[in-house]
Amino acid sequence: MITCSLTYQIDPQKVAEFETYAKVWITLVNRMGGTHHGYWLPHEGPNDVAYAHFSFPSLAAYESYREKAMTDPDCQAAFAYSRDTGCIIRYDRSFTRPVLDGAGIEVLSQ
Repeated sequence: MITCSLTYQIDPQKVAEFETYAKVWITLVNRMGGTHHGYWLPHEGPNDVAYAHFSFPSLAAYESYREKAMTDPDCQAAFAYSRDTGCIIRYDRSFTRPVLDGAGIEVLSQ
């Protein structure tokens, strides 16, 4: 599994528009074979930073999603919405692999 982590700089006057955009992408990523883990919007601290995380079974599956998104009408409408509203100033994308299973303390002595 690979997780895409996004850090957004958003327009603090357009958080509602960004939230609308976020909700659409949760649906789109899930529809296109990924698992969206949600968006985190500003609450306290910086008012122009938001985060998102979503996973695909592999980097190849993520790359396939990216290709499909470039021609999918709903994805293109979501891209246009962010551009037209100006809710996103910039974003950074990184890839990580999750550690989801816990272990007992005894593994430290192995």
